[in-house]
Amino acid sequence: MGKLEFRCGSGHIRFLPESLDFPNMSSTYRDLKVWQRSIDLAENIYCLTAVFPDAELYGLTSQMRRAAVSIASNIAEGWGRHSRKDYSRYLEIAGGSNDELRTQLVIAERLGFGNAKLLAEATTLADEIGRMLGGLHKFLQTPRKK
Repeated sequence: MGKLEFRCGSGHIRFLPESLDFPNMSSTYRDLKVWQRSIDLAENIYCLTAVFPDAELYGLTSQMRRAAVSIASNIAEGWGRHSRKDYSRYLEIAGGSNDELRTQLVIAERLGFGNAKLLAEATTLADEIGRMLGGLHKFLQTPRKK
């Protein structure tokens, strides 16, 4: 697999896998807005679930935290696979975790768990992340121009 040379502002040389070849993108998943927003969401979920009933520690609290962490983790892991096909698959998994979390947010709201403001923020973030994941997935499905 070929590599494309990329110079950072600091002068350090990094390499982008040629198979990904994202225009105008950084050489790290940490610069992706969708990854950054998913980290924000995970932080929100940890704060939100901190006040859930103790009886939910191994139930809804654990499930929501794992789903939130899974979103960012799969974005990062897919990036590290260095192929559009693999990355696309990991974005699908991240999207599934996001959908799982959105369902759990509805359940938490219906049960009256957590702070209403944090619930609303988490729902808005999850919706935004879902759209971003869909757009990035669609981009990866588009054949590269030579």
